[in-house]
Amino acid sequence: MEYIKTAIDGVYIIRPKVFADARGYFFEAWKQDEFEKHVGHVNFVQDNESRSSYGVLRGLHYQEGYYSQAKLVRVIRGRVLDVAVDLRQSSPTFGQHVMVELSEDNKNQLFVPRGFAHGFLVLSDEAIFTYKVDNVYAPQHEASIRWDDDTLGIQWPIDRDRVVTSPKDLKGKKFKEAKLFE
Repeated sequence: MEYIKTAIDGVYIIRPKVFADARGYFFEAWKQDEFEKHVGHVNFVQDNESRSSYGVLRGLHYQEGYYSQAKLVRVIRGRVLDVAVDLRQSSPTFGQHVMVELSEDNKNQLFVPRGFAHGFLVLSDEAIFTYKVDNVYAPQHEASIRWDDDTLGIQWPIDRDRVVTSPKDLKGKKFKEAKLFE
């Protein structure tokens, strides 16, 4: 696998080596020793999966404090635009974001460390999105930032009226009001 550093420290694009022939393809989606060599030790404790249709925008989610989660995300079917926002106040990239397309074709993954908000927009008719997390879900520590927050300036490639999001995500805080990380 190729581990590509992004403009934000700790966030990596991971590009697998895909072996394809007339039968189909094979690749290693995650290999602990290789991951630790490039990224560091992360103890993943749970795998999650979601299915969404075109225009669904999930995020920008994070868990506060001790319940923060690192994530390793990828797409099994379809295409998404994946975004990680740095919420670490001590970081030189505080408030900045990384945006990357993940798809069944490119098979890329994105590693998002603790201290980030995360979200994605579905660009295909349907997307199946899967991810590993290093901490259990704690609903009482769940938080979100509005996907359309002006301060963040994320340029989502879809008209606002075509975005489909949950009522909970519509109640997300503005970046300036969010509880952030030290």
